Amino acid sequence: MKVYRDISSFENKNNAVVTTGTFDGVHIGHKRIVARLKEVAHQIQGESVIITFFPHPRLVLFPEDNDLKLINTLEDKIELLEKAGIDHLIIIPFTKEFSRLSSLEFIQQILVDKIGTKKLVIGYDHHFGKNREGTFDHLKHYAPEYGFEVEEIPEQDINDVAVSSTKIRNAILEGDFRIANSYLGHDFTLRGNVSRGDQIGRTIGYPTANIHVPETYKLIPGDGIYAVSVLVNNQSYKGMLYIGNRPTVNGLNIVIEVNIFDFNADIYDETIEVTFHQYIRGDKKLNGLEELKAALAADEIACRSFFNMLSR
Repeated sequence: MKVYRDISSFENKNNAVVTTGTFDGVHIGHKRIVARLKEVAHQIQGESVIITFFPHPRLVLFPEDNDLKLINTLEDKIELLEKAGIDHLIIIPFTKEFSRLSSLEFIQQILVDKIGTKKLVIGYDHHFGKNREGTFDHLKHYAPEYGFEVEEIPEQDINDVAVSSTKIRNAILEGDFRIANSYLGHDFTLRGNVSRGDQIGRTIGYPTANIHVPETYKLIPGDGIYAVSVLVNNQSYKGMLYIGNRPTVNGLNIVIEVNIFDFNADIYDETIEVTFHQYIRGDKKLNGLEELKAALAADEIACRSFFNMLSR
């Protein structure tokens, strides 16, 4: 897959089959659109092209609204779309100026002039352009004039999978990774850099790697303990992860820290990837370090039992 971080670097293609959207999660609903995109491209001996935007339009148009958190970072999305087998991914920098582009200007300047769209495939109820004025009917009206065809994925096909990015975000926040991962069609992950903490865990036999996630827009699951797998230098390990403000030691800030089972290497400043499998329990204030140590021992047993069940 070729990635273009500005549309000006994209060269007009013959028989480009195009779709557009934010694709947060690259979930099973998105994958239906991608599958159809690839199918049409194969039928007409064309190339599949996805147009997406960064930052997410809501983050630009409503900067004071901090409620929106995204399932994927941009790099996550690129990796997932590459695995899906797309030929070209165009990432348009989304700005307030770009948001003022009318739907007709988007058709003319982006779909026709820059890409040379032969066929546009869109999901049911897709909107685009200034104030989301562009619709499927709008596209059908202009497509013949500009020499491309447009196809809408039927409502039934989208509704059959009964999935949305919002449903997935809610499931992740509630710790329901059975639902979240089934809707995604892959496991939810978190990637970050290992930073030095105050090493309290080490003093009670549970050393942890503190994870700093640089992307402030990335969705973080709710407070609690989770059974996770951890990718370190291309090696996968089991572990348990904590999210919370550490009330037992009077912590003030939310931290993300993982205890990697059967592992003792120095990984400060390394980038690691955590995959979430199971919510174990919520966060709670305990009476001192000894009680915390006992709780972590029980958490470890719960996590190891979960992984043992998976391997049967």
